[in-house]
Amino acid sequence: MQKIYSLFLLALILQSCAFQPIRRSKNITYISDQNESELPAKDLNIFAPRKGEGLPVLIFIHGGSWNKGKKEIYDFLGSRMARRKVVTVIIDYPLAPDYQVPAMEKASALAVKWVFENISKYGGDPDQIYISGHSAGGHLAALVAIKEEPFKELGLKNPLKGAILNDPAGLDWFWFLSEMKGRPNGTENYDAFTDDPEIWKAYSPIYFLEGNEIPIMILEGEETYPGIRLTVERFRRAAEQKGTDLTYSFYPKTKHIPMITQFFWTWSKGYEDILDFINSQSSLRTSSSGVSTGK
Repeated sequence: MQKIYSLFLLALILQSCAFQPIRRSKNITYISDQNESELPAKDLNIFAPRKGEGLPVLIFIHGGSWNKGKKEIYDFLGSRMARRKVVTVIIDYPLAPDYQVPAMEKASALAVKWVFENISKYGGDPDQIYISGHSAGGHLAALVAIKEEPFKELGLKNPLKGAILNDPAGLDWFWFLSEMKGRPNGTENYDAFTDDPEIWKAYSPIYFLEGNEIPIMILEGEETYPGIRLTVERFRRAAEQKGTDLTYSFYPKTKHIPMITQFFWTWSKGYEDILDFINSQSSLRTSSSGVSTGK
């Protein structure tokens, strides 16, 4: 009897998300060396279940104060999301000081365009694409989720169905950098945002809220950086005034970096929030798509 129980337990473990086979497709070019936008060549990584079609898709943009970071650091997130039957795309993008936020926004939009046109080859549904990012990546995700211009320039209607912003920076960087003028470290983001207040405003998502945006979710740590806490609060107020579909999830006693490192752990609140949001927005429900929170 003990042997039968042990075999049954092993079968349950092997069926859990931690052991689901996935397919990793790495260093796929989405911006070539020769492009009209004068951007550097950039790649993305795709993590997908070995089996399955028409699955939800999550594009993730890494953080790093707009001047550091790379997609490979987040392989763990791609693998764990794929095991939950979400095709996950993690991108690189141009970094400061060589490039500034206009180039980063353009690259992010080009990544969305590439995913929309190609993700069906990897089991993803181009009609169920979500975007996410942590910190500076959350800012870039918000820009392409909210602003119309990046996709108009590409001749494409925004194909995104929702945005998940993880402790996002820069949601109102015009206000923040204006407040920081003359203070210690007040210019530390000028490498990405320049010293031009017009750029600060043109690349602060809060000023493009109209109330007709795709649904947005914000995850915020209680002990995050003051600049993030203050600008998220301003963004939430503006979204409420405009009637934007905004879901907010609060993480008690959580600092900024742990808001992303929590995804090392299979049972973190972050996975539950993301998957619940995707399931609530997607026409693919748990019963038909197989998307699972791991519960």
